[in-house]
Amino acid sequence: MAKGIFITMEGPDGSGKTTQIELLKESLEDKGYEVLITREPGGNRISEAIREIILNKDYKEMSPSAECLLYASARAQLVSEVIGPMLDKGGAVISDRFVDSSLVYQGIARGLGVDNVFQLNKFAINEYMPDVTFLLTLPAEVGIARKKDQKELDRMEQESLDFHRKVAEGYDSLAELFPDRIQVIDARQDIETISGLIKKRVYDILDGKVSV
Repeated sequence: MAKGIFITMEGPDGSGKTTQIELLKESLEDKGYEVLITREPGGNRISEAIREIILNKDYKEMSPSAECLLYASARAQLVSEVIGPMLDKGGAVISDRFVDSSLVYQGIARGLGVDNVFQLNKFAINEYMPDVTFLLTLPAEVGIARKKDQKELDRMEQESLDFHRKVAEGYDSLAELFPDRIQVIDARQDIETISGLIKKRVYDILDGKVSV
């Protein structure tokens, strides 16, 4: 591979990101690519420790600004230690969430402002923006119902339905701001259909990268 490719998966809780990440990883590895899967917040020792603070349901008093800064801190360590080195050596990185999550959750749903959150995160992510972002869309009530069926909800998942609706609307707004990077996919389609759409876009990008 001539240069690394950075792929991110975004969407409301319960939209099926994990399943699609695994399917894409298998496909890329079958074609000989070195693939690294990571998640936000988390992905390394320090960022996982920050994750425990962010998602701890006992910390309901956490302010939006503190939440935003914690996410940015976890992201900065992930980029420095994991994402950057892998991309620099030509590998493929697939991340379950990245900076778009902060733009939506803290910038829009928490009301901090998209531009304010992006300016803060520019320092955290350096030059590493995704080559492509797949936004798996799902009505908020459907996503939360799926999560409740799977496990106990964390601090973010326990937010009100109104909050999660703001998140879903925020993702729609973000997709309009970055139409060249963000591909919107209806998560209510069957798994194979979604996977096919994702793979086509990724391999189109890889074909272009190899020819650079």
